[in-house]
Amino acid sequence: EVQLVESGGGLVQAGGSLRLSCAASGFIFDDYAIGWFRQAPGKERERVSCISSGGTMDYGDSVEGRFTIARDNRINTIYLEIHSLKPEDTAVYRCYAGRRSTATYFWGQGTQVTVSS
Repeated sequence: EVQLVESGGGLVQAGGSLRLSCAASGFIFDDYAIGWFRQAPGKERERVSCISSGGTMDYGDSVEGRFTIARDNRINTIYLEIHSLKPEDTAVYRCYAGRRSTATYFWGQGTQVTVSS
């Protein structure tokens, strides 16, 4: 059974930091690009960051310079370090795993991040 389980969300004051984790199981983690999307109430889903199977990282324009993505293939986990949080970062953050060659994508349930001003 494929699972992606996020953790680390919570309530934080503006300017603070969080570290989100996503633990994966049930598929060959090393073969997949892994990343994060977020969605705030009433807004479109937004791509946050992605790290390829080869370690290439990519970030959305709104988070560039404040977010850092990393993956640990030894324990099938990805991380998202978030700094200088802003109220507009408030959203449900979901991790995903994707392999374009087979059009295969898996999603986690999400973790809520709430930033107070």
